[in-house]
Amino acid sequence: MANNRALCEQFSSIIGGQPSFAGGKCVSTISRNQIKAFILGKKFRVTSSFSFESINRKTGRGLCLGRAAFLQKEVNRFISAIKKQGIKVTSVRNEWLFDQPRLIYINIEAVDQPLAFARKVRRALDEIKTSRSSK
Repeated sequence: MANNRALCEQFSSIIGGQPSFAGGKCVSTISRNQIKAFILGKKFRVTSSFSFESINRKTGRGLCLGRAAFLQKEVNRFISAIKKQGIKVTSVRNEWLFDQPRLIYINIEAVDQPLAFARKVRRALDEIKTSRSSK
């Protein structure tokens, strides 16, 4: 259990999120504070979360998942970057009506070693940062 907590801390550090660990599942949450979002005219805190669980003791691989929020203009770049990393995109959708700006959520999944998954996610997220800073 202590090893999984330490692994969760490393996972979150790589991703750049806040870790939480309960019931054998590690979740790292990233706040996208640079997005000033509103739903029905009220402020909305935009977050993305990435997790791992069910680690195989022999291989070190587990179920790695993500639910990430993006602006519409970031979606294609993230999808391309995450697919290059060998991670499956399982859904692309908006979750809210009357959100401003329009937020798109992308779910991803892989069976991988958690730290390898975290590095892949970080590279894909960095593609979005690069895109924003080059404009």
